[in-house]
Amino acid sequence: MDHFALKDGVLHAENVPLPQIAREVGTPVYVYSRATLERHARVFREALDEVPDKLIAFAVKSNPNLAVLKVLQNQGYGADVVSVGEMRRALAAGIAPEMIVFSGVGKTRREMIEALEAGIGQFNIESEEEGLELAEIAEGMGLTADCALRINPDVDAGTHDKISTGKGDNKFGVPIDQAGQIFGKLASQKGVNLRGVAVHIGSQLADITPLESAFAKLGELIAGLRGAGHTITHVDLGGGLGVPYRKGEVLPSPAEYGAMVACVTKDWGVKLIFEPGRVIAGNAGVLLTEVVRVKRGLNNPFVIVDAAMNDLARPALYGAYHHFEAVTPTGESMIANIVGPICETGDTFARDRQCDLVKSGDLAVFRTAGAYGATMASSYNSRGFVAETLVDGDKFAVVADRVGADSFINAERVPDWLE
Repeated sequence: MDHFALKDGVLHAENVPLPQIAREVGTPVYVYSRATLERHARVFREALDEVPDKLIAFAVKSNPNLAVLKVLQNQGYGADVVSVGEMRRALAAGIAPEMIVFSGVGKTRREMIEALEAGIGQFNIESEEEGLELAEIAEGMGLTADCALRINPDVDAGTHDKISTGKGDNKFGVPIDQAGQIFGKLASQKGVNLRGVAVHIGSQLADITPLESAFAKLGELIAGLRGAGHTITHVDLGGGLGVPYRKGEVLPSPAEYGAMVACVTKDWGVKLIFEPGRVIAGNAGVLLTEVVRVKRGLNNPFVIVDAAMNDLARPALYGAYHHFEAVTPTGESMIANIVGPICETGDTFARDRQCDLVKSGDLAVFRTAGAYGATMASSYNSRGFVAETLVDGDKFAVVADRVGADSFINAERVPDWLE
């Protein structure tokens, strides 16, 4: 459920009509709903009621906006980060350092030092080499880093190849058949407290069976590690639960996921860490855009909107689907190609899509844009960065300014020897 609905024939975000935001902020613009974020955070937390000891760490990469992070911090969420920049954002939003988990395969020495200085709660170590480097750095600083070893369980999540992270040939984690040996070596190092294991097999999962398979493998590994004399107190189960992008699409619910987790992990005796992202933020945002013009096509017309692939990259990058609808629908429909203004054929949101009838000057939205939307934006074609807004009941605020082309020009220099 989200809080974007028609009222008197006009699409609203909670109690704010979207045309009002378009008038005051301009388009394209991301619109987030506080009520939806809070509802999704609550539903996910309640789905894990049977898990006695847990940390829910929002995947900052899915939506790093400070206002969004603050909403979730108020809901008791921690943060899963994959860069120092994301860590700084989480801290700026008021998330306690001990509730921050640092994941990612490419942590640099500088990032490790800053994260240790910040006192974050856990590093998810992605390789033997990373673990040894972190141990050496922490020991040199007179600190001990709490860590988990990320395991690659060689489980196909059944999602898009570019967002699958748990197959044997993916870059993430250590092979599960080598995990015992690597765990033993790293556990003996001064500077790290290797207290657990972690797993994350992919994003936008439409079936929890692969997750259950991965967790079962993890349970066997935990038993083996304990049998070898290691102490396991924390297990990070990652994220990945999908959301419906198409109307009528049905995916596993947080309640179904929570029941599976409680069953599989009931005898583990550990603190569980979860990293939801899309399932919290996805349906909590839309990208509001204006139709520039409708152009005659060979078969179907082209609806050209002022949003583009630099604002919402998922369709161009993954062939992803985002529902497109008019802000003030007439009840009539059309079949059209929906495209942006960028000088790339890849700047296409949909082909031969049945959608609301629109014309030049009409407002429309791309739904389910609250996750992996603004965060993946670029300045391609010198278009700058789109603005972001947060709605709360009958009011809204700009929570990220529009960054225009002049900002990028002003950051560049022509060397004297070219003058």
